[in-house]
Amino acid sequence: MANKVAVIAIGGNSLIKDKQHQTVEDQYKAVYETSEHITSMIEEGFDVVITHGNGPQVGFILLRSEIASKSEDHLHKIPLDSCGADTQGAIGYQIQQALGNIFKTKKIDKKPVTVVTQVLVDKDDTAFKNPSKPVGPFYSKVEAEVKKEKERWDMVEDSGRGFRRVVASPIPIEIIEEDAIKQLIISGFVVIAVGGGGIPVIKDDSGVLKGTAAVIDKDYASSLLASNIEADLFVISTAVEKVSLNFGKPEQEDISEMTVEQAKKYLEEGHFAKGSMEPKIKAVLKYFANGGKKAIITSPAKIHDAILGKTGTIIIP
Repeated sequence: MANKVAVIAIGGNSLIKDKQHQTVEDQYKAVYETSEHITSMIEEGFDVVITHGNGPQVGFILLRSEIASKSEDHLHKIPLDSCGADTQGAIGYQIQQALGNIFKTKKIDKKPVTVVTQVLVDKDDTAFKNPSKPVGPFYSKVEAEVKKEKERWDMVEDSGRGFRRVVASPIPIEIIEEDAIKQLIISGFVVIAVGGGGIPVIKDDSGVLKGTAAVIDKDYASSLLASNIEADLFVISTAVEKVSLNFGKPEQEDISEMTVEQAKKYLEEGHFAKGSMEPKIKAVLKYFANGGKKAIITSPAKIHDAILGKTGTIIIP
């Protein structure tokens, strides 16, 4: 691989600006904006692999599935692993189209391609005994009890807004299509892969793969991919320009650069909120533990400036 390789993880929420902009057309506009920022990395000489979240999009599919199952036609419900595959294809298609159109306008000799990616998890991962990741719509207490009994779902009360299904969030251990991704990078493609953390699959005793109802953390899967393809740079694009200490408090302090040791220290001190910045920092630390070289956390609009060292939070060994 002649050029430097960068893996950039974009959030599923960054494809949806707010509740007023949730349609597929709105999502494409957001994807196009983010794709313009990613193109600036390609213009700086990087071979780029794009990963993305899919939480809201999976939620929409599950809600549609729920409504359709109650219609006169009683349409079959869509399993969670298929929702992951569907959103990988749909979001990948939007990123491919946006990048392709931008490349044509800017006369960049590159082609984007999406790899619908399976990610292996351990069927004995303790996460399966302690499901914690909320998915899908909200239900009343009565509906939740019915789901628990009929569907064998784990249901929890979520922030006073109702009850939701929770599934396991196991640790990713192998990217099944990794060799294909590597070959595509070598061939000069811009690759979109490991969408939504990948489709979680388990192996039976004879090594046969099977989809499982789980959600893999997108940043952990992106970190594994970045490590395995020996990426020179791992970028996590998020809602904030820089990582902060004491986030949201009067003494908030933005961090421009930190070492792995400093990141570990801040993590232990509880500076990073669970479910938001904490998994991103942990994903970056995993990348460095496996030989990573440089990581950046910043917002989509600041990607180019962060690559040039002007903003964002840069993490170094």
